[in-house]
Amino acid sequence: MIERTPEQHAEKMKKKQAAHEKIMATKTQEKGLLIVHTGKGKGKTTAALGMVVRAIGHGKKVGVVQFVKGAMTTGEKVVFDAFPDNVTFKPMGEGFTWNTQDKTRDIALAREAWDEVKRMIADPAYDMVLADELNIVLRYDYLPVEEVVETVSGRGEMKHVLITGRNAPEALIEAADLVTEMTMVKHPFRSGVKAQAGIEF
Repeated sequence: MIERTPEQHAEKMKKKQAAHEKIMATKTQEKGLLIVHTGKGKGKTTAALGMVVRAIGHGKKVGVVQFVKGAMTTGEKVVFDAFPDNVTFKPMGEGFTWNTQDKTRDIALAREAWDEVKRMIADPAYDMVLADELNIVLRYDYLPVEEVVETVSGRGEMKHVLITGRNAPEALIEAADLVTEMTMVKHPFRSGVKAQAGIEF
């Protein structure tokens, strides 16, 4: 590591600041984003819910629809229920398909949840819409990927749409403005630690 005097450090940081400001001056566009969180690592929903909290802090109205989830009470529901003017929170699943063991019902629930997402996307009152775990139902072909891509691509100019879940389809990744893939490096579940309140739900 190169040792720099305080003066050398200040000069280097001054150059970095100037370069950063030059780059930032070129970023002038503002638009609603299609954001996809995917991958095998933990944190996809958590990161999306963090964006929801951030939006609430800016006085935005957000719609949250949870596919698959809904069979249990979560910490986020309790929090969002405290902001009824800012958040419409709808857990619309009954658990993972291996829990329900009823494909016909799973498909019907996925359609019902997707219709709610479409309603929120079409409603100008919502600044942001989160379709949590939508990628899971797309993976099982419970909804047509083409319909989802068409709907989210036709959203309002300033509407943000977040989609989470493993195995995001390539067509959705191509349509997205921002895609983050969570990579699992280590997970306590593999060491025998069960899902815990405040961490997983």
